[in-house]
Amino acid sequence: MFDAIVFAGGGNRCYWQGGFYEAVAERFALAPRLVVGVSAGALACIYSLLGIGPAVRDLVLAGCGPQKRNIDWSGWWSGGPLCPVGPMYQALVDLVIDQSALSRLQSLTDVHIAVSRMPRGLPPLLGAAIGIGAYQIEKRLLHPVHPQFGRRLGFLAEFIRVRDLKTPADLCRAVIASGCVPPFIPIVSLGGRPAFDGGLVDNVPIAPLGPVEAAGGRTLVLLTRVYKRVPRAPGRTYVQPSEPIRVKQFDVTNPHGIRQAYQLGLRDGARFAATL
Repeated sequence: MFDAIVFAGGGNRCYWQGGFYEAVAERFALAPRLVVGVSAGALACIYSLLGIGPAVRDLVLAGCGPQKRNIDWSGWWSGGPLCPVGPMYQALVDLVIDQSALSRLQSLTDVHIAVSRMPRGLPPLLGAAIGIGAYQIEKRLLHPVHPQFGRRLGFLAEFIRVRDLKTPADLCRAVIASGCVPPFIPIVSLGGRPAFDGGLVDNVPIAPLGPVEAAGGRTLVLLTRVYKRVPRAPGRTYVQPSEPIRVKQFDVTNPHGIRQAYQLGLRDGARFAATL
């Protein structure tokens, strides 16, 4: 049905993708030969392909709640993390990805995980701040599906091919790096250099789709925002939530919002499947 699928980034909004994928997969056999994920969409594509979305959501919903703090100043002064979401996300990724998960992914399809590399000469934290600032300004002012500011500043996209990875730890590092937004998600080194959220270049990374679409393949792009203008390309289908997802990207205090994002994805996926 679809030869390739892209999972855009979006933090907690990506639970919409999990619901959407599950609803479509219940009705049609989804067997893409290429899957691209970025930021939290990288984890969403992994648990969706493995069919373990319900177990992952149970872990997330049990770990989040109003007793948590998104910014924990008192814990930080005591030597703990300033942003608890980072260690929580790392623990979740470590639980989801083991040798069995890696082997199954490598046999199922060709998964690419997007990361960003800094312009040469920029210190990591300064570069991350510049990249995040540029991304936020462009999204708020221009609302593009595919931003350009990061590229113009010299940020480079890189795609980690899961079939090239040797160990579950390699895959865990790639997933964390793909969502690295300091101070929320810690900096990870890949290949001896720091790697950052792939969304600093493009939060909807379609570059790997080129060969598939050139050969006449059909591709599906799962967004996590509502856009007024969505690009058109031969053979490519963009889908987006039917309404804005209210949960914030890194909010660990709002399990209700995460559950709502998933349930909206189920409804939107069912409606989309009915049109196929």
